[in-house]
Amino acid sequence: MSAQDFFTNTEKEDITLAIKNAELDTSGEIRVHVEEKCNGDAKDRAAYLFKKLNMHETELRNGVLFYVAVKNRKFAILGDTGINKMVPEDFWDNIRDKMLEEFRDGHFADGLIEGISMAGKQLKEHFPYQSDDVNELSDEISFGTDKK
Repeated sequence: MSAQDFFTNTEKEDITLAIKNAELDTSGEIRVHVEEKCNGDAKDRAAYLFKKLNMHETELRNGVLFYVAVKNRKFAILGDTGINKMVPEDFWDNIRDKMLEEFRDGHFADGLIEGISMAGKQLKEHFPYQSDDVNELSDEISFGTDKK
């Protein structure tokens, strides 16, 4: 199964809607990137993609990337320096654990949506929406298989 076919069209729409809702009252930016395989460490791959997707270029450094490699069943959550300074030390681990519960039951879209929602709540708390905010990054799921 390819990365693009891993989620149904409805699930893709639900994930995109979760991103839009999570970003509604914040200047923070959330992206989801899905690919087939991750040959190394998922966190390292997520860090590479974070830069490739220009997530480090948000004004307040408050981007969050949810990375999933479907064939290896690996995933990682990566926050930029702005959000990492604000959230509790175990915040990303808590999101990971909640997502993992859903993933183990085969509910991959639900796990992502839950993680996105949890990240969005912290972004809203620490980076509230300002009248001059613009959506700096796409809300659409990105798919890819390119190598480092």
